[in-house]
Amino acid sequence: MQLNHLNLAVADVLQTQQLFEKYFGFQRVAPGSPALAILQDANGLTLTLSNFNKATEVAYPEDFHLGFRQETEAQVNEIYQRLRDDGFAVDAPRKFHGSWTFYWREPGGLLIEVLS
Repeated sequence: MQLNHLNLAVADVLQTQQLFEKYFGFQRVAPGSPALAILQDANGLTLTLSNFNKATEVAYPEDFHLGFRQETEAQVNEIYQRLRDDGFAVDAPRKFHGSWTFYWREPGGLLIEVLS
């Protein structure tokens, strides 16, 4: 069995799509809209971002997050630095639960972990 896709409800589909494209290498695989974006990563994971109800805010449980594993600590550091350079408030990477990692809450409130 293989995970086919993951849908995330987000407040701003276009903004979230652009973040996933810029920092995590996703590419849009179908025409987008304010209500739906279909993205895919290099490993074939399909990620859909949706806002069918035109919500201005989306809340996930406190510990819910997406983790993006990188091959090296240097890659983690590079993503961290790009986020900082673009003006995002991000705590520095650190050793945590056996990984080199940092967590970042993107503008829509979704918690993201980047780790190696």
